[in-house]
Amino acid sequence: MRPKMFEDRHIVITGGAGGIATACARLFLSEGATVHLIDVNKKRLLSEVKNLAAGSRLSFAVSDLSSLAKCDSALHEGHRLPYALVHMAGLFEEDHLEGSDAGVWQRAIAANLTSAYDMGIAFQAWHDARFAARIVLCTSRAFQRGTPGRAAYAAAKGGIVGLVRSFSRDFAPGILVNAVSPGLIETPMTQELICRLGPQRLAEIPLGRYGQAIDVAEVVGFLCSHSSSYVTGQVITVDGGVING
Repeated sequence: MRPKMFEDRHIVITGGAGGIATACARLFLSEGATVHLIDVNKKRLLSEVKNLAAGSRLSFAVSDLSSLAKCDSALHEGHRLPYALVHMAGLFEEDHLEGSDAGVWQRAIAANLTSAYDMGIAFQAWHDARFAARIVLCTSRAFQRGTPGRAAYAAAKGGIVGLVRSFSRDFAPGILVNAVSPGLIETPMTQELICRLGPQRLAEIPLGRYGQAIDVAEVVGFLCSHSSSYVTGQVITVDGGVING
């Protein structure tokens, strides 16, 4: 029987009630890790914790990660030195560009970019230099091609790439920092958008299907594994080939 890839590793996942995050949690748990989920939505988070049914190997914290202090506190609630941070927390909000809701911009930057910056700093402060560690952030194909009605979101996700490039240098050599850039992935968050886009968007995907949360989780797993020990500062797009179109 092969050894489990993440045996005795402690993985922290933010946005823990989301579709991609729970797929990541399921993958890590299946490979022997303990997992600490963080999310702002207590009801959804408790539901996912129940669904994952991992007993003492799964802990959780409810937090909006709106400050460095809150990020640090949420990390500490896991009660173990974390090996990896998988930051999936974010806000996918429509931007009508009318100026009537200036909060769209502030919310997009705070939820998608500032929280990643603060979580990275909090994680690095916890890191024991004697051990290797991983950070995986989540950007989006929206910043690469632009997405109508999501300007603030796309800008925030573009900022994630800057964080990855800089953190990978600032935190080297002990912490490897990379990102995944999902295309349109079928999750509860994107159901309405997928219905609205219809078959035309599906036709743009060379692989002929929308992505599933596990497609992204498998790449996250690689970036947290020993197989990625010489990979840092990179962004891996998971979109079925659309970005090449």
